This record gives sequence, structure tokens and C-alpha cells, in this order.
Amino acid sequence: MAYWLVKSEPSVWSWDQQVAKGAKGEAWTGVRNYTARQNLVNMKKGDKAFFYHSNEGKEIVGIVEIIKEAYLDPTDKTEKFVCVDIKADKPLKTPVTMVAVKAEKKLKDMALVKYSRLSVQPVTADEWKLVCKMGGM
Repeated sequence: MAYWLVKSEPSVWSWDQQVAKGAKGEAWTGVRNYTARQNLVNMKKGDKAFFYHSNEGKEIVGIVEIIKEAYLDPTDKTEKFVCVDIKADKPLKTPVTMVAVKAEKKLKDMALVKYSRLSVQPVTADEWKLVCKMGGM
């Protein structure tokens, strides 16, 4: 299993909206960056991802599961970009803020710190375990 992080502004698509979609999940559309696109292509069914509220909140609030692998993003008229379907798995007991991530020396190389604008990012197994611990999991 691989681990990821997906980012969304809560005013556009929030954790609560994701949870409301239930087991059928929702397509993660609108990604228009080629590095993020490649990360979507690399996701496999069953992989887990942190759900990060960007701009407002700036915190990891939950965990989602990839339930459908990459396919053409129906919102992209150029047919160059893809999406995956995700479903909410569980919330973190305590959201993990960007401030907390940056304060943890063991996370200094995390993509969230180094490439903070990238909307879909890989997360290493060690980073995953540490952030889960920080989030009370």
C-alpha cells in the first residue's frame, strides 16, 4: 500500500462534504498540475491518503481511501488530466496543522513542507505513521 496526501480548500470541498458522500465516495477532480497528475496515476485501489484543508485551516483532518484508480477527469475538456475516486475512511482525532508538521524535525523532508503548493503528494510510510500518531490515531 502507498500513502498520499490530497489538498482541498474547505470552501470548495471540505472533509464534511467528503464524509457525506459515504461509501460511494467522490471523484477527486480538478487537478491541473502534471506532477500531481502523475501522483494520481500512481494511486492504486486501497491506498490511503491524508485529507488536508488548504488555505483555510491548513491542517490534515482525515484519512481517505482510493476506491477507483485513475481515469479521465470529466471536468477537463483537454482530456490530459485524470481523477481518482476517494471515500472518507476516518477523521483524525486531533487535526495536524501545517505549523505542527513544520515543527517536527522528522517531517522536514515531507512533500507537504518542501512542495507545499502541490495538490496531490506522496507520503512515506514513516511520515504516515508519525502524522497518524500526531493526530491521535
